Amino acid sequence: MYLRKKYKPSDSELRSNNKQLPIDMSKKKIFIILPIVLSCVIFTLAFNSDKHNFQLSQQLSIFNRVVKDLNLFYVDSIQPRKMITAGINSMLESLDPYTVYYPEDESDELKMMITGKYAGIGSMIRFHTDKKMTVIAEPYDNLPAAKAGLKIGDAIARINGTDVRGMGTDSVSHLLRGEPGTIVKLEIERPGTKKPFLVEIERESIAMPPITYQGILRDSIGYILLESFTEECSKEMRRAIINLKGEGAKAFIIDLRGNGGGSLTESVNIVNLFVPKGKTIVTTKGKRKQADSTYKTTREPIDTESPLIILVDGQTASAAEIVSGALQDLDRAVIIGTRTFGKGLVQSTRNLPGNGYLKLTTAKYYIPSGRCVQALDYSHRNEEGVAQRIPDSLTNVFYTEAGREVRDGGGIRPDVEPKNEKLTTLLFYLLQDMAIFDYATQYYIEHDTIATADIFEISDEDYKEFKKYLISTGFNYDMQSSKILAKLKDMIEFEGYSEITKEEIASLEKKLQHNLEYDLDHFSKDVRTLLNNEIIMRYYGQKGEITYNLRKDTDLNECYKIFANRKRYDTILHPTQK
Repeated sequence: MYLRKKYKPSDSELRSNNKQLPIDMSKKKIFIILPIVLSCVIFTLAFNSDKHNFQLSQQLSIFNRVVKDLNLFYVDSIQPRKMITAGINSMLESLDPYTVYYPEDESDELKMMITGKYAGIGSMIRFHTDKKMTVIAEPYDNLPAAKAGLKIGDAIARINGTDVRGMGTDSVSHLLRGEPGTIVKLEIERPGTKKPFLVEIERESIAMPPITYQGILRDSIGYILLESFTEECSKEMRRAIINLKGEGAKAFIIDLRGNGGGSLTESVNIVNLFVPKGKTIVTTKGKRKQADSTYKTTREPIDTESPLIILVDGQTASAAEIVSGALQDLDRAVIIGTRTFGKGLVQSTRNLPGNGYLKLTTAKYYIPSGRCVQALDYSHRNEEGVAQRIPDSLTNVFYTEAGREVRDGGGIRPDVEPKNEKLTTLLFYLLQDMAIFDYATQYYIEHDTIATADIFEISDEDYKEFKKYLISTGFNYDMQSSKILAKLKDMIEFEGYSEITKEEIASLEKKLQHNLEYDLDHFSKDVRTLLNNEIIMRYYGQKGEITYNLRKDTDLNECYKIFANRKRYDTILHPTQK
């Protein structure tokens, strides 16, 4: 196995490094000099360490003095907890976004990240920019919000009598959570209903399922959508594979798109389902020895033979990158999609006084080929304080078990990258401004039923109504091309080329003028897809949404092609065996 290309100096270089030593130097002289050199090295290290500790102690004394003086002499009373928390957060922002302080009243958020469990009403919420209110974006099936009759689009006006209009989703979420069995009273404003109404919901312990969809697709392909790497998710994955095999699955697709990761241990356990016992999957290396660990597969796998494809995208991160990267390095799965996020850092939690927690980055992880996928260098930032991405030209080549080239420093590069259409400016603003969200809610009010998710499509007449609705609301959006043209025009004028380019610039300005109706027709295919998706959610929930998306998935179509051509599948994993 190739772990890393190591640089070895040539014989001539070795000789040139020895030129400082006299040719007739005896062994005795060498032994006299070596302790002196070692003593100098140790002294230098000790000096640097003492200097670092002195600086740290000095800065802590300064910070302590500032807080004391503020408390004694500031004109108004200070709020120690608020002030210190702000100071800690500012300090941590200079490191990386994964090192976070959780005071006692926010520790539940950390526990939810680790376990996927919390106590609340079981609903996704979203801030509505026009209404300036938090709305229900999705009440999860068979959980308190859905049982109480809450629907997508319901706006929350009050929680237990507290007016939450204008309040951000973090604050609203905090108020919605509480102890299991307690009652939360919501005042709801529902589109199509004249008066607000009160809903009482009993909070429950909510455990978000790591696998939100599994089923048999065409040609006996088992499909599993894994949303997160929470505790016990590998057991769920094991059950899903066994069940799908029982239903006749001959090949598997594991969808990790949008999966932001989670437990490192669970990621190793999931890889272990597909590769033999005793394989090294992840090695972690940190400043302290306790951060250095090697994670190997410890059990017998359940499937080392079935063709396997992993779907990834730009939001596939952390533990999800360990799974996709390790299966790529071990030549066990074909990776399809777009380059992953590139999070090669490991976090640990430490208990703090006052029942708080510090989640901090303690190590980098390295997958079987020896590469680290970390894409951003947080120790080097530009003038705006933004961490810089490691350029592809500075990444290093590593090798899979079969000898395929892979690279570090920029996430997991897929073996196959289907051509996907980019999100246009129009679509971005339709989603951000909740124009499609609101129209889908109105559509739901006006239509009692629709066709099933596997066949539903809005009609041409429906799309005409949507265009009328959008124009009537005064919907507008910024065209990036117009902004860029304006900057180009300023630069042309600055450099003195205005006169000779004015006709071309005028022509471009005319062509780039806003024409909403034209754009809605030109991008109708993509807009219809977003509309269909949002409308289906109103009637069939998350499962209906997934069912619809599977019909339109270009990555999935590429999977079908590769599975249908076993020779191509084998060639991707073992190119030397063509």
